[in-house]
Amino acid sequence: MRSFHAPSRGEINILAHLAYIITIAFKGIDGGIETLLGLIIWASGPSRWYAFLLHVSAPELLEEPGNHHFIELFRSGANNLLHSSISFIVAYLVIHGVLKLALALVLLRGGGRWIFPVATAILLGFIGFMSWHLADHWSNWVLGFALLDFITLLLVLNEWRQPMRRPPLAAHG
Repeated sequence: MRSFHAPSRGEINILAHLAYIITIAFKGIDGGIETLLGLIIWASGPSRWYAFLLHVSAPELLEEPGNHHFIELFRSGANNLLHSSISFIVAYLVIHGVLKLALALVLLRGGGRWIFPVATAILLGFIGFMSWHLADHWSNWVLGFALLDFITLLLVLNEWRQPMRRPPLAAHG
């Protein structure tokens, strides 16, 4: 039987760095998806996007009636899109997405120490905006994204205080 040992400071740093890499990569992918979605909504218009989501989700609802919370969430979001300012939504998705994508790329490529205060300011801006939105209209999804940004902020701050490491995605050779 193995005995439990408390992780060393080095092991904790390695786990925190791994969590940082995974979280930043996830933010980059999310930023790319947001940017693409914003451009699609801008090009097609919200009514076409809503019709597309209804068309794609209808067979799933007919084949297996029951609990489809995820599909209903998408349908509800698309319906809300029809009644919102399209220019704000497109601008938000594209700006937010491009910022996250660019930030993730620079952080993952090891762009230097200058990126950490920039990332901190951007993440604090995202958290502040989502907090303001939550105060106006509660949403569990917005809370979840705000918490994810807060965790990302903590990981970025932790990474900032570490000595410079070799960039994880830098070209070798």
